[in-house]
Amino acid sequence: MLLLLEHQPSLFRTAKGSLRRSFAARAPDFFVLMKPRVMSLAVFTAFVGLTIAPNHLDPLLASVAIVAIAVGAGAAGVLNMWYDADIDALMTRTARRPIPRGKISRTEALVFGLILACGAVVVLALALNIKAATLLAVAIFFYVVVYTMWLKRQTPQNIVIGGAAGALPPVIGWAAATGSISLEPLTLFLIVLLWTPPHFWALSLNRAEEYARAGVPMLPVVAGKIATTRQILIYSVLLLAISILPCALGFGSLLFGTVAVSCGAIFVALACQLHRSKGTDRRAAQRLFAFSILYLFMLFAALLAENLGNRWSSALLAARSSSSSSLQGETLDRLLLNNARNSISRKADEN
Repeated sequence: MLLLLEHQPSLFRTAKGSLRRSFAARAPDFFVLMKPRVMSLAVFTAFVGLTIAPNHLDPLLASVAIVAIAVGAGAAGVLNMWYDADIDALMTRTARRPIPRGKISRTEALVFGLILACGAVVVLALALNIKAATLLAVAIFFYVVVYTMWLKRQTPQNIVIGGAAGALPPVIGWAAATGSISLEPLTLFLIVLLWTPPHFWALSLNRAEEYARAGVPMLPVVAGKIATTRQILIYSVLLLAISILPCALGFGSLLFGTVAVSCGAIFVALACQLHRSKGTDRRAAQRLFAFSILYLFMLFAALLAENLGNRWSSALLAARSSSSSSLQGETLDRLLLNNARNSISRKADEN
């Protein structure tokens, strides 16, 4: 017993070192659990919402907000993979994820996801404000509990309702900067919400057999491919109409309007092409899915570029105005000084 006690610290250090090496070796797998591609899109839309807000955050606080939102989005992805591990193992697209492959256990994923979720919400609340933190918590809860645990396995409208979670990041970014919610971020929320169904249904068209095997009632499985392509076309037309709202509301101008109309028209054209094929053209579905990602990026990038351009223009105008005021002040001082000198000279001549 005494010998065991004497060696206990070294045994503890050995176990601790082994655990660290194990985590370091599996770090890429833990990162994959966070769905980095989905996370990056959420982070970008949140960044745009934060940047176009009227209140401009200190760069450090803005960075903290974006990191917290990224970690929160990653936490939602981890918890989604934890719960969906059973159906992920049945689908070709998801069978190579870390949990089905046995790289990470479901318990580890659950603990990891909860730590990330709680940490992200707490940091956002302490560093920024309660409203932004509450919205982040709602987004995580909605994606994990409402969408993953309930809607996904119960209704073909799962992605329509569940898409609200993925549409919240621009609202969270705006709230982080302002502590409030207004019409501008809600418009961006609506755009992402309408974008989600055609984006995801275009993917699921080519995976209908996999979803059927896993028992997930995606729209192509329940309603068929023709009905799905019709819904994709309807949502694409609605998306084109709604995407012009920022211009109507005054926070999107020429660049954004041009991108919204041109890219929206391409989106609708691809949806028409897919509808004409009755969902049988796999390449048409793939093209629409790939373009949908580019579409959302272009739309938000245009809004970001306009905002930054306006900000730089305002800064230059302010600098010029300040410089002009300074020059005018100097000219006035010189005139007063010259008048004073002339007055003194005249008095001296009179004397």
